[in-house]
This record gives sequence, structure tokens and C-alpha cells, in this order.
Amino acid sequence: MSKRHAQYDDFSTIDWLYDTAKERNRLYNLSRLTGIYGIYKNIEEHLISWGLIVLVGSGTGFLAGCIDIVEQWLTDLKSGYCSFEFYLTKEFCCETLSGTCNDWIRWDSSDIVGFFMYILFACLFAFCSTTLVLHYAPYSAGSGIPEVKTILGGFIIRKFLSLWTLLIKCLGLALAVASGLSLGKEGPLVHVACCVSYNLSRVFKRYRRNEAKVRAMLSAACSAGVSVAFGAPIGGVLFSLEEVSYYFPHSTMWKAFFMAMIGALTLQIMNPFRTGKLVLFQVLYKRDWYFFELPFFCLLGVLGGLYGAFFIRMNLKLAVFRRTSWLKTYPMQEVVFAALLTAIISYPFKFLRTNTAELVANLFRECSEMETDFHGLCLDTQAYSTVGSLLFSAAVKICFTIMTFGIKVPAGVFIPSMAIGACVGRAVGILVQGLHNHFSGSWIFSACQSNDCVTPGTYAMVGAAASLGGVTRMTISLTVIMFELTGALSYVLPIMLTVLVAKWVGDACGTHGIYDELIQLNGYPFLASERHDRFKLQANQVMTPVQDLDLVHIEGTTVQILQDLIQHTEVKGYPVVSGQTLTLVGYLSCSDLQYALDKFKDHPQFYPEAHVLLEQDAFLDASNTLDMSPFIEQTPITIPSGYPFEKILELFKKLGLRYVFVTKRGHLEGMITKKDLLRHLSNPTPFQNLRNSVWASLLRSTG
Repeated sequence: MSKRHAQYDDFSTIDWLYDTAKERNRLYNLSRLTGIYGIYKNIEEHLISWGLIVLVGSGTGFLAGCIDIVEQWLTDLKSGYCSFEFYLTKEFCCETLSGTCNDWIRWDSSDIVGFFMYILFACLFAFCSTTLVLHYAPYSAGSGIPEVKTILGGFIIRKFLSLWTLLIKCLGLALAVASGLSLGKEGPLVHVACCVSYNLSRVFKRYRRNEAKVRAMLSAACSAGVSVAFGAPIGGVLFSLEEVSYYFPHSTMWKAFFMAMIGALTLQIMNPFRTGKLVLFQVLYKRDWYFFELPFFCLLGVLGGLYGAFFIRMNLKLAVFRRTSWLKTYPMQEVVFAALLTAIISYPFKFLRTNTAELVANLFRECSEMETDFHGLCLDTQAYSTVGSLLFSAAVKICFTIMTFGIKVPAGVFIPSMAIGACVGRAVGILVQGLHNHFSGSWIFSACQSNDCVTPGTYAMVGAAASLGGVTRMTISLTVIMFELTGALSYVLPIMLTVLVAKWVGDACGTHGIYDELIQLNGYPFLASERHDRFKLQANQVMTPVQDLDLVHIEGTTVQILQDLIQHTEVKGYPVVSGQTLTLVGYLSCSDLQYALDKFKDHPQFYPEAHVLLEQDAFLDASNTLDMSPFIEQTPITIPSGYPFEKILELFKKLGLRYVFVTKRGHLEGMITKKDLLRHLSNPTPFQNLRNSVWASLLRSTG
């Protein structure tokens, strides 16, 4: 293993093999320590590891609770204020009172005043959120999950997990959600958890000097983020494993499980909603489902998959337009306009004006559990008008979410997608309930003859899972998250079926999940974990040929040649070769080369024409030469020219490689980097071209 002295450059890829070997050597040296000092160092090793997990988990839970409290107060501020303590939310202000609360002063003494104050606060909160993002932490915009996935894949984005980004993310997220924009805080909480983990782990040298070890802790932090977002610790672990983590060994799974538990426990202690629930939309179902409901659940899965594919395509088209048109010069105005439009359209409609998390909570609930009817959801006399209002609200929220996801504020897509699916699901549930009541004697409904067989709230829950699955293409983790939200083990089968149908339909429509699509749109070097057997290519068809490479020869290389290489090339490293046959000797990264040149500036032999030693020579006195051989990676991975493309992909994914060399009997023929693989993966197949053309024609016809 060669010694790496320079830090990784920003926007570069880490060397998984080097960092893993470095950690293995550290643990081996630790195990060889004996006596009291050895016992002390081993105890310190475990205390730091598990103590850091406790700190990250509790810190994530604390920040999530603070965001919930601030967001709830700002949301209530749009409707009124507490007369004796201005900083109290409506629930805290009226906590000890029953019936009418006279201490809560509403703005809407008249309809015009209430409408004006609602719009004013919505635009003000959105303006403050985007101002913080644009001027202080641009990386805090969006959900952050695409970037987190890329970082866990080994990419370096320095400021994305900084302490300043964490602060602005928390403040901007509370303001953005309170503004009423169609976004959620659940996705961004994953970014928040990773920021907490990154900044705390950098305190300790073992993490500060090993990027692979930092990423193990970030994988565990992702589970804590989902745990506090949905109150689902097990679902959080599975989310990290299924959706974001690039490398998830057994040891990381235990850390993720413990960190998710600590985060959920901290949030439970804080109790931000004063209900004892971890999240506002947590419910408990007491009724079972019947087999005649399965076709309707599958229908929700189909609708969820279609919605997911439609949302992804339209949102990506808007993202491209936002980057290539005049709109890119007015990000702040775009946010304020989106808040203004959302507030004006939402205010007159009961289901749109309600906070999204509160809307989902009420749509999930059974009518028997509601103390008061939520906008006529449980009134049989106005069932059809309620269905129309729910479907209209879902259609409007689809437009709002497409417009909002991607603007310069912290924004997640989990809750808006769940709200859309819950609206459609509740509408379908009301219709199925009416159908059952009208044809209760039919053989189709023979499994249950009573009037309370169908629970519309469960259809809202299944519809929410379907729409979220259609957008993100999550399966196992989403099923467990919905189970932990409802506590109904009997509904695991309908949720599994619905989520699978949503994924199948979404995949058939030719799109990946929204996060993978955004990674591709942003050009991040990330290799998704999917099969690519359709590529009948070999290494010599993918590689950059040796004629196009910048090479470093061990014979005749001078300081001037190396300096010219750094100044006139933009590559990350150089193959080191020997002789006219180009025998591969090793690999020299650009960062290590720059570090070596800076180190030797005070050397007596450092001048432009000085020769550089790039290969170890036992008969040469290294003290009188510029010996750069310790900076050479002398055991790079090599493959033959006929190596299959899909196996090359597996090498890069399983070993975390940055490059491989193509050789023939030790002679260099070419080089393959992750960018070469991504370039070939971005070329669509004929079947994908056909699906894209069908979608384009459908979108043109609907437009």
C-alpha cells in the first residue's frame, strides 16, 4: 500500500481500497498493544465509536424536534397569535382550556384580513428561507438526498456537510414548510442527520483522516434521519440500506440500528406535538382488510406508479428549463412567486389550506377516532362532493409539487407525494365504501355484510405508500415505514402489493426514482446498483486508449515535465510507465504529485532540469535525489482488453474503484475511469428511446 500524503481534492472520488486497508492496518496495530495501555486504547476505541453514535442520534432527534416546534409556531402564526405569550403555538396557548380558546387571537376577524395575513406570512417565510439559502449556504437547497447518495458512493463535496450548511438547512427548512409551499421536511432531515454526523466525526482523528470510515458513519446517520422523520427506526435502517448507502457492511447495520433508536428516543422525550407521537400523522388501525379490497389497492398502485413517472418527467423538464432559461437569474423571485401562487389558490379550499402533515394525519384516521369531522370526510350525505374536493386537491397539489421541488429552498418530496396519494386513496375508499353499502348483498362483498367493513382511512394510507413508491421506487423500506406509522401488521400484505405495483408501473414508464434521475441530471459520478446486461461491450470498447492518455515515464522525467503536466492537464492522475513498450509501473494521482513537488521545493536538487526517481532503486542514494516513488500506487487494478462491460461495472461497485488499467502482458493499452462507464450508461437503448418518444407524444397531446 502506497502512502497518501495529500488530502482528497474537492469534487474528486475517494480511494476505497486505500482507506479500507488503512483502517485495517490501524485496527491490527491496535490489537497488538498489550498491557494496561493496550486495554486503555481498546476501551477508548469502543467508547469513541459508540459514544459518537449516541451523540449523532441524539443531536439529530433534538434538531428534528426543534424544527417541528418552530415550523408549527410559524404555521400557526399565519392564522393568529397567542394573546399572553406571543411565542406559543395554538396548541400550547390553549393547552389547559376546553372548548373555545379566547386566548388565541385570529387574524381573520374578516375574510379579507385573514386572506391578506395568510398570503403576507407565506411570502415572508418563503423570502426569508430563500435569502438564507442563496446568500449563506447554497448547498442547503433541495432535499439533499441525491448529493448524500453521491457522497456515500465516494464523491467529495466539501461544503455540502459543513456546520454552516446545517444551520441554514434547519432554519430554512422550518421557514419553507411554514410558508405553505408544497414540500416536506422528511427528506431534508436525512441531510441534517448527515451534517450532524460529519461535523461530530471530524472531531476525532481516526475519522478525520479516513473518508471511508466517515461514510460508514454517514450511512448510519441516514437511518437516524428517516427515523426521526417518520418515527420509524427499523424503516430508517432499511432506507439507508436500500436507497442511499453504497457500502453497508454488518458493522454499519448495527450502528445504524442503534443510532436510529437513539434519534427516535430523543424525539419521543422532546414530544414536539404534545401527543406522545413521534410524527403528526402517526395512526393506529383496529380493523382488518378483506380480499375484495385487493383490486382497489392494486388500482392505487397503478395510479401511484403513473403519478410517479409523470411527476419525475415534468419536474426534470422544469429543472432543465430552470437552468437554461432566464429563470436561472431570478431564483429568489421564483420562490416568492411560488409561495404567492400557492397561498392564493390554497386559501379558499379546505384541503389545500391545511398544513400538509396535518392533512395526511386526518386522511389516515378512521372516522370513529375523530373528535370532530374534518371538513366533511365522514359525512355520508356529502360523500360525492368530498370525493370531488379530494381529487381536485390532489390535482392541484401535483402541479404545486412539480413547481416547488427544485426551487432554492430546503424541500423534500416525501410528504407532498404522500398527501397526493392520501387524497386519491381516501376518495377511492369513500367510493368503495359507498359501493359496498349499496351492493352489500352481492357475492363480491360476501366476506363482510356489516356497514363498517371498508375503512377509507386505510385507502388513504395505501394510496400514500403507492404515490411515494412511484416517486422514489422504494419497496422494502417504504413497506416497513408505513407499517411502523400505522402499527397494523395485518396491512403489510396490501402495502407490499401496492408498492410493488407502483414500482412496476413506474419502471415500465421508463424512469428511475427521482433521486437517481437528479443524480444523472446533475452529472454526479454515481453508479446505480442495477443490472446492465444489455451492454455487450468489452474493456477495449470502453477504455480511453493509451494514445490519448497523459503518461509519466520513469526514464528521463524531470521536475519541469511534472510541473507542465499539472499546469496543462485537467485529469486526476497519470499512469506511470517504463520503456518503449509502455510497461505499467503504477499510478500517480495529481494531488499527490502536487504535494510531492511542494514538499521538495527546499531540496538542494530541486530545479527544472532535475531528474525525478519514480521507481525504488536499492543501489541509489535517495537522499541526493528527488525520490517520488513513495507517492506512486504500485499495485493498481488491471484487466485484459476482452473483459466484459458488466463485470467491469461490478468491479467498480464492489471495490469502489476510481480507475482500472487495461493491459496485455503487463503493457498498458488503455485506462477506464468511472466517467467512462457513466458515459456509456447514459446512452439509451432502443427500447428506452421508444418509451421516451411515447411519453413525449403523450405530454405534447396533454399540453
